Amino acid sequence: MKVQPMGARILVKPLEQENKTATGLYIPETAKEKPQTGVVVAVGDDEEIKLKVNDKILFAKYSGTEIKLGNDDYLIMECSDVLAKVLD
Repeated sequence: MKVQPMGARILVKPLEQENKTATGLYIPETAKEKPQTGVVVAVGDDEEIKLKVNDKILFAKYSGTEIKLGNDDYLIMECSDVLAKVLD
């Protein structure tokens, strides 16, 4: 199934957090926080969207609507929920 966001919305694939800390301690699933970084998978049809597919972004912790496509989890969110674009 394919999803095309409408208006000023984007479809984001959240990136998984690290399983262990910098000191080597493993973090259990119950202690992990929600991901706040992701990759843009699809972009809505609003002309003012400044993001494109494959952009890596930072977004607010509890933003967007979670959806499941196949075995993968995604977020549909407003562009205004994006805090920054990550430049590599």
